[in-house]
Amino acid sequence: MLRDASATPSFSAFPTRRAVSLVALTATTLFLASCGKTDGQAPAEGPQMPPVEVGVVTATPGDVGLITELPGRVEASRVAQVRARAAGILQQRLFKEGSDVKAGQSLFRIDPAPYATASESARAGLAKAQANLAQASAQVERYRPLVSANAISKQDFVNADAAEKQAQADVATARAAVRTADINLGYASVTSPISGRIGRALVTEGALVGQGEATPLAVVQQIDPVYVNFTQSAGDVFQLRRAMESGQFKRAGSAEAASVKLVMGDGSEYAQTGKLLFTDLSVDATTGQVTLRAEVPNPKGELLPGLYLRVRIEQAQASNAITLPQQAVTRTQQGDTVSVVGEDGKVSQRTIKVSAAQNNRWVVLEGLKAGEKIMVDGFQKLQMLPPGTPVKPVPWQAPGAPSTQAATPAASAASAASASKP
Repeated sequence: MLRDASATPSFSAFPTRRAVSLVALTATTLFLASCGKTDGQAPAEGPQMPPVEVGVVTATPGDVGLITELPGRVEASRVAQVRARAAGILQQRLFKEGSDVKAGQSLFRIDPAPYATASESARAGLAKAQANLAQASAQVERYRPLVSANAISKQDFVNADAAEKQAQADVATARAAVRTADINLGYASVTSPISGRIGRALVTEGALVGQGEATPLAVVQQIDPVYVNFTQSAGDVFQLRRAMESGQFKRAGSAEAASVKLVMGDGSEYAQTGKLLFTDLSVDATTGQVTLRAEVPNPKGELLPGLYLRVRIEQAQASNAITLPQQAVTRTQQGDTVSVVGEDGKVSQRTIKVSAAQNNRWVVLEGLKAGEKIMVDGFQKLQMLPPGTPVKPVPWQAPGAPSTQAATPAASAASAASASKP
């Protein structure tokens, strides 16, 4: 039996499975798109990144001491060269090299025999002169009543009176000779002219000293206190004086002496504080430097003459000045600038006036106000952000300082971990 072809349904008359899936996907997309939009509103945006944290310090004005650090050299406050003033053979050394000696203490002994003999001879000459004076005086006393009675001539009395005066002069000469002999005898015992520390002996026993010249025997130096000589540029000195006269700076300490601190070769600070004695009145024509001198106590003898060190002297104080870490200031030929974080978190550049550096910090005199936040750390992070992007200021801590902020999250995490345990 033959089936009518027209009654057989055609395969193309029914939609395929792929076509049905495509229609369903398109309808779903349109539905989701219609649900994602609202009347007059844009699609919701994704989560935003938190602002970048930068380290800042708060500007706090106050009186800041302007400390200048200069190279200096230690010098003994008193130096005495012990010399032989009497000629002779050195018999004995009476001190220990490198020890402390007192003024008047015997240091060397020179053979005193020739000087003792000269002293005895001078005393004998004095006795002879005194005897001649006694005879001349007695003769004058005998002639005095006789000349009044015209028993002798006036010429004889004048001669007797002249002989008495000549005898008096001879006595004075003999006494001077005795003193000279005693002085020379005293020179045979060489004493220290000052109190201080004596160095090595420059001669040994048996040496002939003082023959034709005052032979150096030793050197005594007083090293408590000591002097520290240092130099400063004349331009800096004049600029400092002008600033103090204008009222920008005020004098540090008393008007008589500024305080001085010493920095040793290993970087440590000497315990004793010195005082500035004077500033030289003339400027060295070759270097343009002015010489200054400070006096520093040295009770333990730690500072030795000739020692090189650095001198920290506070010559003035800046009123209402602000100090900033050196990395916070950008120094160029056009001027000094800092990055200030405003209340809205935006960073702006500010031109400032810097005076001097102190303890790795710049002393700022102009350009900042109290309470402003100056950026110290995080400059590399800003380079990756568009200009004007707000930042989050956080307190800056110097490298090596104990961080209390880092310990807080760690403690919080530890507490949370312990709380999560059963």
